[in-house]
Amino acid sequence: MTARRAALLLAAAAVLTQISYPLLDGAGLRTATVVSVLLFCGAALTHAAATVGAGGALRVLGVAGGVGLAAEVVGVSTGVPFGRYAYTGTLGPEVAGVPVVVPLAWTMMAWPALVAARRLAGPSWRAVPVAAWLLASWDLFLDPQMVAAGHWTWTFPEPALPGVAGVPLTNYAGWLLVAGVLQSALHLAVPARRGHRPLPTDHLVPAVLLGWTWLGSTVANLAFFDRPAVAAWGFVGMGLVTAPYLVAVGRSRTGTRPVVARPEPEETRR
Repeated sequence: MTARRAALLLAAAAVLTQISYPLLDGAGLRTATVVSVLLFCGAALTHAAATVGAGGALRVLGVAGGVGLAAEVVGVSTGVPFGRYAYTGTLGPEVAGVPVVVPLAWTMMAWPALVAARRLAGPSWRAVPVAAWLLASWDLFLDPQMVAAGHWTWTFPEPALPGVAGVPLTNYAGWLLVAGVLQSALHLAVPARRGHRPLPTDHLVPAVLLGWTWLGSTVANLAFFDRPAVAAWGFVGMGLVTAPYLVAVGRSRTGTRPVVARPEPEETRR
Protein backbone atom coordinates (compact mmCIF):
# COMPACT_ATOMS: atom_id res chain seq x y z
CA MET A 1 0.00 0.00 0.00
CA THR A 2 1.38 3.42 -0.93
CA ALA A 3 1.67 6.17 1.66
CA ARG A 4 -0.84 8.29 -0.23
CA ARG A 5 -3.42 5.51 -0.15
CA ALA A 6 -2.76 4.87 3.53
CA ALA A 7 -3.25 8.56 4.25
CA LEU A 8 -6.55 8.54 2.37
CA LEU A 9 -7.76 5.50 4.30
CA LEU A 10 -6.85 7.15 7.60
CA ALA A 11 -8.67 10.29 6.50
CA ALA A 12 -11.76 8.26 5.62
CA ALA A 13 -11.64 6.52 9.00
CA ALA A 14 -11.39 9.89 10.76
CA VAL A 15 -14.42 11.18 8.85
CA LEU A 16 -16.46 8.07 9.67
CA THR A 17 -15.54 8.38 13.35
CA GLN A 18 -16.63 12.01 13.45
CA ILE A 19 -19.90 11.18 11.68
CA SER A 20 -20.75 9.05 14.71
CA TYR A 21 -20.61 12.03 17.13
CA PRO A 22 -24.34 12.85 17.08
CA LEU A 23 -25.14 9.22 17.89
CA LEU A 24 -22.89 9.03 20.96
CA ASP A 25 -22.69 10.50 24.42
CA GLY A 26 -20.74 10.03 27.62
CA ALA A 27 -17.72 7.73 27.50
CA GLY A 28 -18.47 6.66 23.94
CA LEU A 29 -18.32 10.23 22.67
CA ARG A 30 -15.13 10.95 24.61
CA THR A 31 -13.49 7.86 23.12
CA ALA A 32 -14.62 8.77 19.61
CA THR A 33 -13.21 12.29 20.04
CA VAL A 34 -9.76 10.99 20.97
CA VAL A 35 -9.79 8.31 18.27
CA SER A 36 -10.79 10.81 15.58
CA VAL A 37 -7.87 13.06 16.51
CA LEU A 38 -5.44 10.13 16.32
CA LEU A 39 -6.79 9.10 12.90
CA PHE A 40 -6.87 12.65 11.57
CA CYS A 41 -3.32 13.30 12.79
CA GLY A 42 -2.19 9.98 11.34
CA ALA A 43 -3.65 10.95 7.97
CA ALA A 44 -1.91 14.34 8.01
CA LEU A 45 1.48 12.89 9.00
CA THR A 46 1.23 10.02 6.51
CA HIS A 47 0.43 12.54 3.80
CA ALA A 48 3.46 14.59 4.88
CA ALA A 49 5.65 11.48 4.68
CA ALA A 50 4.36 10.78 1.17
CA THR A 51 5.00 14.32 -0.09
CA VAL A 52 7.99 15.66 1.88
CA GLY A 53 9.54 12.45 3.19
CA ALA A 54 9.67 10.70 6.55
CA GLY A 55 12.03 13.33 7.92
CA GLY A 56 9.64 16.06 6.90
CA ALA A 57 6.75 14.28 8.62
CA LEU A 58 8.78 14.02 11.83
CA ARG A 59 9.52 17.74 11.64
CA VAL A 60 5.81 18.46 11.15
CA LEU A 61 5.04 16.49 14.31
CA GLY A 62 7.91 18.03 16.28
CA VAL A 63 7.22 21.63 15.28
CA ALA A 64 3.43 21.68 15.18
CA GLY A 65 3.02 19.41 18.18
CA GLY A 66 5.81 21.16 20.10
CA VAL A 67 4.53 24.69 19.51
CA GLY A 68 0.98 23.58 20.25
CA LEU A 69 1.97 21.88 23.49
CA ALA A 70 4.09 24.83 24.63
CA ALA A 71 1.26 27.27 23.95
CA GLU A 72 -1.21 25.10 25.87
CA VAL A 73 1.10 24.59 28.86
CA VAL A 74 1.66 28.34 29.11
CA GLY A 75 -2.04 28.90 28.53
CA VAL A 76 -3.31 26.70 31.35
CA SER A 77 -0.61 28.01 33.69
CA THR A 78 -0.92 31.74 33.06
CA GLY A 79 -4.04 32.43 30.99
CA VAL A 80 -1.85 33.83 28.19
CA PRO A 81 -2.54 34.07 25.27
CA PHE A 82 -6.00 32.46 25.18
CA GLY A 83 -7.50 33.61 28.47
CA ARG A 84 -7.89 31.68 31.70
CA TYR A 85 -9.10 28.11 31.10
CA ALA A 86 -8.63 24.57 32.41
CA TYR A 87 -9.04 21.06 31.07
CA THR A 88 -11.51 18.84 32.92
CA GLY A 89 -9.66 15.51 32.70
CA THR A 90 -11.93 13.95 30.06
CA LEU A 91 -9.43 13.66 27.20
CA GLY A 92 -7.02 11.10 28.57
CA PRO A 93 -3.44 11.34 29.87
CA GLU A 94 -2.03 14.80 30.47
CA VAL A 95 1.35 16.53 30.49
CA ALA A 96 1.59 19.66 32.67
CA GLY A 97 -2.20 19.93 32.76
CA VAL A 98 -2.60 19.49 28.98
CA PRO A 99 -4.07 16.30 27.45
CA VAL A 100 -1.54 14.52 25.23
CA VAL A 101 -4.11 14.45 22.43
CA VAL A 102 -4.22 18.27 22.25
CA PRO A 103 -0.83 18.87 20.56
CA LEU A 104 -1.83 16.14 18.10
CA ALA A 105 -4.94 18.17 17.33
CA TRP A 106 -2.78 21.19 16.53
CA THR A 107 -0.66 18.97 14.29
CA MET A 108 -3.56 17.36 12.48
CA MET A 109 -4.82 20.71 11.16
CA ALA A 110 -1.53 22.61 10.87
CA TRP A 111 -0.13 20.51 8.03
CA PRO A 112 -3.22 20.49 5.76
CA ALA A 113 -3.56 24.23 6.38
CA LEU A 114 0.00 24.87 5.22
CA VAL A 115 -0.44 22.63 2.17
CA ALA A 116 -3.60 24.53 1.21
CA ALA A 117 -1.96 27.91 1.77
CA ARG A 118 1.00 27.01 -0.43
CA ARG A 119 -1.38 25.85 -3.13
CA LEU A 120 -3.13 29.22 -3.10
CA ALA A 121 -0.32 31.67 -2.24
CA GLY A 122 2.74 29.86 -3.58
CA PRO A 123 5.76 28.51 -1.69
CA SER A 124 6.95 31.87 -0.30
CA TRP A 125 6.26 33.49 3.07
CA ARG A 126 2.99 34.79 1.67
CA ALA A 127 1.58 31.35 2.48
CA VAL A 128 2.18 31.75 6.22
CA PRO A 129 -0.61 34.25 7.09
CA VAL A 130 -3.02 32.26 4.90
CA ALA A 131 -2.12 29.04 6.73
CA ALA A 132 -2.33 30.79 10.10
CA TRP A 133 -5.80 32.12 9.34
CA LEU A 134 -7.02 28.70 8.22
CA LEU A 135 -5.66 27.00 11.34
CA ALA A 136 -7.06 29.65 13.69
CA SER A 137 -10.46 29.83 11.99
CA TRP A 138 -10.93 26.10 12.62
CA ASP A 139 -11.30 27.01 16.30
CA LEU A 140 -14.54 28.82 15.47
CA PHE A 141 -15.95 25.28 15.27
CA LEU A 142 -13.67 23.50 17.72
CA ASP A 143 -13.89 25.48 20.94
CA PRO A 144 -17.71 25.75 21.10
CA GLN A 145 -17.99 22.00 20.49
CA MET A 146 -15.39 21.04 23.09
CA VAL A 147 -16.77 23.44 25.71
CA ALA A 148 -20.28 22.09 25.15
CA ALA A 149 -18.91 18.55 25.58
CA GLY A 150 -17.28 19.56 28.88
CA HIS A 151 -13.65 19.00 27.88
CA TRP A 152 -12.51 22.42 29.13
CA THR A 153 -14.00 25.48 30.77
CA TRP A 154 -13.29 29.22 30.77
CA THR A 155 -13.01 31.32 33.90
CA PHE A 156 -14.11 34.48 32.08
CA PRO A 157 -16.14 33.42 29.02
CA GLU A 158 -17.22 36.95 28.11
CA PRO A 159 -17.09 38.94 25.92
CA ALA A 160 -17.82 36.36 23.25
CA LEU A 161 -18.82 36.27 19.61
CA PRO A 162 -22.53 37.04 19.07
CA GLY A 163 -24.49 33.83 19.45
CA VAL A 164 -21.51 31.81 20.71
CA ALA A 165 -21.66 31.66 24.49
CA GLY A 166 -18.93 30.19 26.68
CA VAL A 167 -15.83 31.06 24.60
CA PRO A 168 -14.16 34.47 25.08
CA LEU A 169 -12.82 36.62 22.27
CA THR A 170 -9.36 36.39 23.85
CA ASN A 171 -9.32 32.73 22.87
CA TYR A 172 -9.64 33.47 19.17
CA ALA A 173 -7.00 36.19 19.35
CA GLY A 174 -4.67 33.75 21.10
CA TRP A 175 -5.30 31.13 18.45
CA LEU A 176 -4.41 33.57 15.68
CA LEU A 177 -1.19 34.52 17.46
CA VAL A 178 -0.13 30.92 18.13
CA ALA A 179 -1.14 29.85 14.62
CA GLY A 180 1.09 32.57 13.18
CA VAL A 181 4.08 31.43 15.23
CA LEU A 182 3.40 27.76 14.50
CA GLN A 183 3.00 28.18 10.75
CA SER A 184 6.09 30.39 10.55
CA ALA A 185 8.13 27.71 12.30
CA LEU A 186 6.60 24.96 10.17
CA HIS A 187 7.31 26.89 6.97
CA LEU A 188 10.97 27.10 7.98
CA ALA A 189 11.23 23.50 9.15
CA VAL A 190 9.47 21.97 6.13
CA PRO A 191 10.13 24.30 3.18
CA ALA A 192 8.26 23.83 -0.06
CA ARG A 193 10.28 22.05 -2.71
CA ARG A 194 11.31 24.65 -5.29
CA GLY A 195 10.52 23.72 -8.85
CA HIS A 196 8.50 20.67 -7.77
CA ARG A 197 5.20 20.26 -9.61
CA PRO A 198 2.76 18.59 -7.21
CA LEU A 199 0.73 15.66 -8.46
CA PRO A 200 -3.06 16.09 -8.35
CA THR A 201 -3.13 13.30 -5.75
CA ASP A 202 -0.83 15.32 -3.47
CA HIS A 203 -3.82 17.50 -2.56
CA LEU A 204 -6.48 14.81 -2.25
CA VAL A 205 -5.98 14.07 1.45
CA PRO A 206 -5.68 17.72 2.59
CA ALA A 207 -8.77 18.54 0.53
CA VAL A 208 -10.72 15.72 2.18
CA LEU A 209 -9.60 16.70 5.69
CA LEU A 210 -10.21 20.41 5.26
CA GLY A 211 -13.38 20.06 3.20
CA TRP A 212 -14.93 17.64 5.66
CA THR A 213 -13.99 19.75 8.68
CA TRP A 214 -15.44 22.88 7.09
CA LEU A 215 -18.66 21.52 5.60
CA GLY A 216 -19.20 18.68 8.08
CA SER A 217 -18.86 21.03 11.05
CA THR A 218 -21.24 23.50 9.45
CA VAL A 219 -23.91 20.87 8.86
CA ALA A 220 -23.42 19.30 12.30
CA ASN A 221 -23.87 22.62 14.09
CA LEU A 222 -26.96 23.41 12.06
CA ALA A 223 -28.69 20.04 12.00
CA PHE A 224 -27.56 18.23 15.16
CA PHE A 225 -26.10 20.62 17.73
CA ASP A 226 -28.56 23.53 17.33
CA ARG A 227 -25.75 26.08 17.13
CA PRO A 228 -26.55 28.16 14.03
CA ALA A 229 -24.27 31.02 15.05
CA VAL A 230 -21.31 28.63 15.37
CA ALA A 231 -22.16 27.22 11.95
CA ALA A 232 -22.26 30.72 10.44
CA TRP A 233 -19.03 31.99 12.02
CA GLY A 234 -17.14 28.83 11.16
CA PHE A 235 -18.52 28.55 7.64
CA VAL A 236 -17.46 32.10 6.78
CA GLY A 237 -14.16 32.13 8.69
CA MET A 238 -12.79 28.78 7.57
CA GLY A 239 -14.39 29.09 4.15
CA LEU A 240 -12.30 32.14 3.23
CA VAL A 241 -9.39 29.79 2.54
CA THR A 242 -10.96 26.34 2.30
CA ALA A 243 -13.46 27.20 -0.44
CA PRO A 244 -10.92 28.60 -2.93
CA TYR A 245 -8.56 25.75 -2.10
CA LEU A 246 -11.20 23.13 -2.91
CA VAL A 247 -12.01 24.95 -6.15
CA ALA A 248 -8.32 25.03 -7.11
CA VAL A 249 -7.88 21.33 -6.33
CA GLY A 250 -11.02 20.46 -8.27
CA ARG A 251 -9.84 22.38 -11.30
CA SER A 252 -6.44 20.72 -11.26
CA ARG A 253 -7.98 17.25 -11.05
CA THR A 254 -10.35 17.92 -13.95
CA GLY A 255 -7.66 19.40 -16.15
CA THR A 256 -8.81 23.01 -15.86
CA ARG A 257 -5.95 25.40 -15.39
CA PRO A 258 -5.70 26.09 -11.63
CA VAL A 259 -5.54 29.54 -10.13
CA VAL A 260 -2.31 29.61 -8.13
CA ALA A 261 0.18 32.28 -7.21
CA ARG A 262 3.48 32.10 -9.05
CA PRO A 263 6.62 31.49 -6.97
CA GLU A 264 8.55 34.67 -6.32
CA PRO A 265 11.88 35.15 -8.12
CA GLU A 266 14.80 33.91 -6.06
CA GLU A 267 16.21 37.38 -5.46
CA THR A 268 12.93 38.65 -3.91
CA ARG A 269 12.80 35.80 -1.41
CA ARG A 270 16.14 36.70 0.16
